[in-house]
Amino acid sequence: QVQLVESGGDLVQAGGSLRLSCAASGSGFRINAIGWYRQNSGNQRELVAQITSDGRTNYATSVEGRFTISAYNAKNTVYLQMNSLKPEDTGLYYCNASGTDSLFRYLEVWGQGTLVTVSS
Repeated sequence: QVQLVESGGDLVQAGGSLRLSCAASGSGFRINAIGWYRQNSGNQRELVAQITSDGRTNYATSVEGRFTISAYNAKNTVYLQMNSLKPEDTGLYYCNASGTDSLFRYLEVWGQGTLVTVSS
């Protein structure tokens, strides 16, 4: 099984930058995609950015052009570089890995979340 550990959340002023990390460990799980989700005070968890195993990326409209998702395979880590942060980016950010196990059954694994607070 795969475990995900997020880090990098912090308090930052509007216009600032932050880099989140999602480190994966374990076995028995072929990851097809890793996505970053966020949950704000509205209690909705929404997709922010996603990267697939072949390197393709997609972003929520609200963050496109400001956020960049990338993978550092040597460390089994996915990063979310967040620039030009806005107060509405505030939330609890979760890393999600989706893929298949040895029997090709679809699975999803969530990290514990890391808090990002953007002040105005």
